[in-house]
Amino acid sequence: MRRLFGSVRSRATLAATLVVAVALVAAGAAVLLSLRSNLTDQAEAEADRSARTVAAGLALGKRYDQLSLDGDEEPVQVVDENRRLVAASEDLQRISGTNTDVVKPAQPTAPGGGEEGEDSDGSNDDGDDDESSLHPGEIGERTTYTNGSATIDGETGDYRFAAVKVEAKNKGLLIVYAGAPLSAEQSAVDTALTVMLIGFPLLLGVVAGVTWLVTRRALRPVEGIRGEMAAITASEDLARRVPVPDTHDEVARLARTTNETLAALETSVERQRRFVADASHELRSPIASLRTQLEVGAAHPELLDVKGAVEDTVRLQRLAADLLLLARLDAGERPAADARFDLAALAREGVEGRAGVTLEAPEAVDVAGSRGQMGRLLTNLLDNAQRHARSAVRVSVRREGEWAVAGVADDGDGVPGSDRERIFERFVRLDEARSRDDGGAGLGLAIARDVATRHGGTLTVRDAPTGGALFELRLPLARSGG
Repeated sequence: MRRLFGSVRSRATLAATLVVAVALVAAGAAVLLSLRSNLTDQAEAEADRSARTVAAGLALGKRYDQLSLDGDEEPVQVVDENRRLVAASEDLQRISGTNTDVVKPAQPTAPGGGEEGEDSDGSNDDGDDDESSLHPGEIGERTTYTNGSATIDGETGDYRFAAVKVEAKNKGLLIVYAGAPLSAEQSAVDTALTVMLIGFPLLLGVVAGVTWLVTRRALRPVEGIRGEMAAITASEDLARRVPVPDTHDEVARLARTTNETLAALETSVERQRRFVADASHELRSPIASLRTQLEVGAAHPELLDVKGAVEDTVRLQRLAADLLLLARLDAGERPAADARFDLAALAREGVEGRAGVTLEAPEAVDVAGSRGQMGRLLTNLLDNAQRHARSAVRVSVRREGEWAVAGVADDGDGVPGSDRERIFERFVRLDEARSRDDGGAGLGLAIARDVATRHGGTLTVRDAPTGGALFELRLPLARSGG
């Protein structure tokens, strides 16, 4: 059962079928109630018409034997104010639902047209105070209705009875009961119910089948996406892409988003592979150099280059620290938003003790984030500037609107326009030989940009006024009270 309803198509089909079923049941009940009400109203109108026809004859002074009481399937009773039956349909054999179940009227005992019937020892409960004083020959305006049954000429059926009062001449207050058969109502309701019991399941079957097919067609692209994703997972080929249906619906957007995710994942994996390869290459050189020096020193202590070994060890230590920081940044480490520090003061600490470096920071500039990471960013920019400067490096920190701007400019050869984005990639060195000799591994600028991005800022490079390169850092100013 869990597997049966474990798919979207099964659940959609079940939900649609249940909704339609509830709607059909509600609509069917409303139709049956409306049909029953309309047919009951028709029966009441027919019974009222028959009762008033008889009442009209009594109001005109007709005798009981002159009344037309033998209509087809229409039982009629005339009861006096003492609940005695004084007239009834000739073929009436049994009746219920009126004020008396007597079917044979009493024989007349007085010559003036009055008759006596069996006394039921009770007063007339059908009388209304507003109609108890009718004038001779007057018919009551109000009609009351009841449900009952009657047997006429051996046939029993259900009836809707109408009761009408009339003040007959020389007879007093009489009540006329006339019934209209409910067989038409029952037949129509039974027919409608039968049609519903047969038609509703068929209609629900059609709805379920159509929903199943439509859902299958709608979800076919999703199954294609799932199958392709499974194949990509099995093959580990991130260059593959899922099919995009030629539509403009949610499935097409899902496919495009999936392909964008795959492209980003492919780029990330490829970047990681290059990173691992480049890191292995960069680590191999100082490790190999350090091993060689140690092996030579072990065999010939007098030839041990202690200074070179220390330099390689420091280089290896810096590279390991850079790789560790990049790993933390790639893992999504973000600075605390509530930590504030003065960027100008941080820059002042960074340039201290560096020859040929000047600082212009006329005021405090507060920013939020990691002071340690931002210090590393400025150190990397200063190291890069001193590595390429001819004689001087100029550092500036200022405010521009809602931004803190720090610039590091050198008077070197600058950065060609085609390389101004590439230099921020990891392990990229424009001057391969000189950078390696100076100890650079091509990670400083990549780390600087990653730190700037995670602080909500930017790091760009352009031409400096002195002709070299100007690296410009923009960070949002710390909010007041933050």
